[in-house]
Amino acid sequence: MATSTAALDRHFQHVVQAAGGVPGVVALVTDRDGLRHAGVAGVRRLGAPDPMTLDTVLSAFSLTKAITGAALMQLVEARRVALDDPAGAYVPEIDAVRVLDGFDTDGTPRLRPPRRPITVRHLLLHVGGFGYPFFNHDLRRYREATRRNTTPDVVPDPHAHIRGPLLFDPGDRWEYGTGIDWAGRIVEAVRGQRLGDAFRDHLLGPLGMDDTRYAPTRSMHARLATMHRRHPSGEVVAETGWSDRTPEDDVPPEPEVAHGGGGLFTTALDYACFLRMILAGGDAPGGRVLRPETVDLMATNGLGKLRSGGWHAADPLLTNAGEFLPGIAKGWGLTFQIALEDVPGRRRAGSLAWAGLGNLYFWIDRATGIGGFWGTQLLPFHDPASHGGFVEYERLVYRSLAS
Repeated sequence: MATSTAALDRHFQHVVQAAGGVPGVVALVTDRDGLRHAGVAGVRRLGAPDPMTLDTVLSAFSLTKAITGAALMQLVEARRVALDDPAGAYVPEIDAVRVLDGFDTDGTPRLRPPRRPITVRHLLLHVGGFGYPFFNHDLRRYREATRRNTTPDVVPDPHAHIRGPLLFDPGDRWEYGTGIDWAGRIVEAVRGQRLGDAFRDHLLGPLGMDDTRYAPTRSMHARLATMHRRHPSGEVVAETGWSDRTPEDDVPPEPEVAHGGGGLFTTALDYACFLRMILAGGDAPGGRVLRPETVDLMATNGLGKLRSGGWHAADPLLTNAGEFLPGIAKGWGLTFQIALEDVPGRRRAGSLAWAGLGNLYFWIDRATGIGGFWGTQLLPFHDPASHGGFVEYERLVYRSLAS
């Protein structure tokens, strides 16, 4: 890939310097043995001198989900959890979740019991019925209606965002949502550990991912990138209050609740360790963390005739509407989106991929033997400059492999 380094570096600079670009980007390509390419451009925070680096710490958002999925699959492998068990066998409170069955004329939500139990498999495949209020208009309407009816002095429930409602009966269709947060709670229940500790002991430690955790260390905080926001005018500004702590401050405590669907901080170099593990069939520097057959199962489409698709912009401050690989049939594994066809000029059929809300993206092409990572810190999600830059980066990588 050496012959393409200059072209890739020019691409990074264009994504940062072009009108409507991004503040900073870090990207890399790895195979199972190590990095094939890595590059950076721009700064960690607009108006500040610190450049983006390969070890810049990023808010991972939903890049957390694949790690939670792997942690749960370790328990499946050990026969401590079964995919077709009711999730309520491990987290009984999930059985209280109800299905949103519309709204009365006064806007009051109608709820009913689900027609079948939510299974562990449902959670990992995003067919359990859960959604996100920033992607789903009905769920946002429900949250607004119930918020109006909440007593002001009620102590906030740290699990409120995952308690439902369901948007459909479990197994009926695919919708991206908070099911993986419940999967994280299953890991905690079975391991008898907080999620971050379970990650560290059984996955992140063996993978050598020392810069991936829910509470950044002092060293990590010194390398933390700031979240930015693109306004409708196109102007990009740093989010105030995002990283106001200084390296001299006390190390921030672990969050009260560690969610399986988001919340980790990581670096491109750390996340590359996870990509390599999947490419290597579960092998890691600290020993095998998953069996090859388990990785194969995670990379197998579990949706049957259903398909995964795009999303709406129920909250334009957080996301644009969009879809990855439009025109390409897509399934879902445990827990990645799977391209069911070759993507022209890009990844092969069977490739795994997903993203994080701050415009972070990855892919794992087991057929070709490479995986890629693209990291920015910018809202709303699916930003044209960042996502478009990621797509072009992937194209340049495959063009290099073909030359």
